[in-house]
Amino acid sequence: MLPNTGKLAGCTVFITGASRGIGKAIALKAAKDGANIVIAAKTTHPHPRLSGTIYTAAEEVEAAGGKALPCVVDVRDEQQINNAVERAVEKFGGIDVLVNNASAISLTNTLETPTKRVDLMMNVNTRGTYLTSKACIPYLKKSKIAHILNLSPPLNLNPLWFKQHCAYTIAKYGMSMCVLGMAEEFKGEIAVNALWPKTAIHTAAMDMLGGSGIESQCRKVDIIADAAYSIFKRPKTFTGNFVIDENILKDEGVENFDIYAVKPGHPLIPDFFLDEQPDTITKKMESRGPPPELTEEKSQPPPKPRSGAVEETFRIVKDSLSDDVVKATQAIYQFELSGEDGGTWFLDLKSQGGNVGYGEPSDRADVVMSMSTEDFVKMFSGKLKPTMAFMSGKLKIKGNMALAIKLEKLMSQMNAKL
Repeated sequence: MLPNTGKLAGCTVFITGASRGIGKAIALKAAKDGANIVIAAKTTHPHPRLSGTIYTAAEEVEAAGGKALPCVVDVRDEQQINNAVERAVEKFGGIDVLVNNASAISLTNTLETPTKRVDLMMNVNTRGTYLTSKACIPYLKKSKIAHILNLSPPLNLNPLWFKQHCAYTIAKYGMSMCVLGMAEEFKGEIAVNALWPKTAIHTAAMDMLGGSGIESQCRKVDIIADAAYSIFKRPKTFTGNFVIDENILKDEGVENFDIYAVKPGHPLIPDFFLDEQPDTITKKMESRGPPPELTEEKSQPPPKPRSGAVEETFRIVKDSLSDDVVKATQAIYQFELSGEDGGTWFLDLKSQGGNVGYGEPSDRADVVMSMSTEDFVKMFSGKLKPTMAFMSGKLKIKGNMALAIKLEKLMSQMNAKL
């Protein structure tokens, strides 16, 4: 952890979505300085799958050395936002920092995203950020610190980040566009910046999205809290920046990032919207020039080698199956492969001894994976990580994500044979 300098002592920090996760981590970091924390969130009763309420978060803030004001705020409701701002000013005398952390996510494509979910993401992410900023700005203008921090990504117009979850990307980029516009509009008065993680961050929401076991591929919320604190220490002239957590902490002198890993040494999932990973790395590797075998393939009939590769992959997978593998996995996987050699294949790890084959499985699949035959062969041979394939849009997954992760572990065991 970075040493606290007391920079935020007596300052009032208004944080949306602060009852748990990243919002609460930022609140506790500021509380250690003796800051006043406005916990603006809508959870008043424990959620069956998500721990924490505005009241339990307030208790933690007070225990950490800060003062807390829990406020019931659904950022879709302008009146609730305005009421919370008024209460904060009445209790603490003003607002020095605003953190727009509240967010809604649905990683679904256009046809699979219900209008209700589209509205939720637009209203929470973009509209909620805009309205909360608007309500706080008159008071932020009076502050010596005056920071707005949006938990949103760099504006990256690579179509890769739109094609799988267009509505979510638009909604998150709306938050980033608030940074772009407001930083310029209030230059010299309020610092307005965005903060985004380089890797996946372990929160209850990540558990719900990624399933059991995902935490080993994530960093802890502490890295975001420390990065946010680094931004708050900067002067008002530090504005209009799209900050990546790891980069700003390196500037602060942090060298050991294992302290932030849930499982030090374990490979980390890269976060969305950062071109340096995952897709550009693959493109860079491929752009170094075609390997000799690709040149040779041009003189051969194209369909047959791929067909052989897919069939050979499934043959080796079948030879690798055992009762122990089936017992440990208990799932049926269906593969929809596109390309010259496309088709439907299955991997049954529920039936005794396991089975593979062409066509649909006899029982309903728990996980359906769609990708090209070329990427399928790369994935099973260890040349393309499933996580990388998914994040870059090369792999689409429907069904149980936890079971999809189980298959990733199984593939890593098979790579030596493939």
